[in-house]
Parts: sequence; C-alpha cells; structure tokens
Amino acid sequence: MPLIVSSWSAFWSSAEVHANLLIVCTLLGALALGLLLGYERSYHGRAAGMRTYALVCMASSAAVIVAGFPNQWYGGYLSNQQIAAAVLSGDPTRVIQGVLTGVGFLCAGVIMKEGMNISGLTTAASIWVASVIGILIGVGFYLSAIVLSVLSASLMMWGARLEGYLPSRPAIGVRLRFRNGHPSSEQVLRSFVHTHGYDLASGTVTIDLQQGRQEWHFVCVAHDKRAGSPLGQLAEVLARLDGLEDYQLTHARN
Repeated sequence: MPLIVSSWSAFWSSAEVHANLLIVCTLLGALALGLLLGYERSYHGRAAGMRTYALVCMASSAAVIVAGFPNQWYGGYLSNQQIAAAVLSGDPTRVIQGVLTGVGFLCAGVIMKEGMNISGLTTAASIWVASVIGILIGVGFYLSAIVLSVLSASLMMWGARLEGYLPSRPAIGVRLRFRNGHPSSEQVLRSFVHTHGYDLASGTVTIDLQQGRQEWHFVCVAHDKRAGSPLGQLAEVLARLDGLEDYQLTHARN
C-alpha cells in the first residue's frame, strides 16, 4: 500500500500540478478561440459549428502542448536517458504534422460536390485553421493565435461582402437535354449564351447521348457582374427554345 500511495503521489507533485494547470489554461484558451471561429459557421447554419471547431482547436492544442513536458510524462518516472529518447520520438514538429494531416481528412469529409456546385470549401478551410490556432496555443504563441482567430473570423463574416464590392464574373452550371432528332452544336450554344451576357467556359463541355437525345453539360461565365442575365430570365428563354426537352440551371464555381 505505501508503494501504491508513493507512486500515485508522484502524479500530484508540484511540478506535475504546475504542468497540468498550464495545460488546462491552454485548453481553455483553445476552447474560447475555437468557439469564436465556429460561431460564424453556426450562425449561418453550417453542419460544422461551435462544438466542432472548439473540439478541433482543443485537441490540436492538447496534442502539441503535451510534447513540451517530457519531464512530467508518466509521473516523472522516466530516467534522463528515457526522457531524451521520448523527446526525440515526441518531436513537436512530428506531432504538428500528424495533427494537420488528420484534420485534413476531417476537412475532406465536409466538401460536397453536387453536379457543378461545390460546397463546404470555406468550412473545410476554417476547420483546418482552427487546428492551426490550437497548435499555436499549444506551443505558446498566444498572441499569434488570437490574431489568427480574429482575422479568420473577420474574413469568414465579411469576406463575402468584400467580394460583392469587387469586380467578378459569376458562373452558372447548365444542363440541357434536347429531344430526339433535335441535336445542337457548341457553336450554337456559344452564340446563345453570349447574347445573354455569358461566355461558355472552355474545357467544361460534356455531351451525353441517350436513346438519340443529346444532353449537354457546361459552365457559363458572365462577362461581368452585371452583364449576365438572372437565372429566372434565362429559364424563361430556355423554356421557349425549340427542341429543348428539359434543362437545369445552378450557380457554380468554375
């Protein structure tokens, strides 16, 4: 029993308690910054919200900061030789590499592609940023972590508004299915979309032939922000197009 008590007390020495308190404070800081970054996603109804960002940020911070206290590992029972070996095997740069790679797989899971529309890119990038913020906190760069959090949250909140003021060329994804015996051509489609303020993006044309009916898939890019006809207006024109059986218009990223 005295041996068990002695072994247990080693985990509650002043050095161990001090290290644990520092780790706890670091985790609380990571929690706060993760919640800050995740609030914007949660506010806009995204699948990954405050909890996801806070967990990623805290886990990244914990994985990195624990590598900075090899003397306190396993209650301080490691010999100097074992500590030296542990420091080499627990190199923080290796831990950081593993954390970022693992979070990268998590980010890939939130990117969705439906037709020509891709969603989740901003969420994936911001989750990865949350991991980097946790790493900065874990290695003690608190000011850098705070600044990165504020900059990232500001960009996520107001970046779209800034894009609205800048010149841009919106893109739309188009699917056209023509009736049997009414084939079309790329030149005809290029001329059609050009008259409505769009250019047919090169390298995006796909043609399917099913039971004699042609189905065209392509992306159109507006001449400028105000030149392209709205989707509703395009839909009205397409509905009157001779030989067209059905169509689909979606906002797209080219």
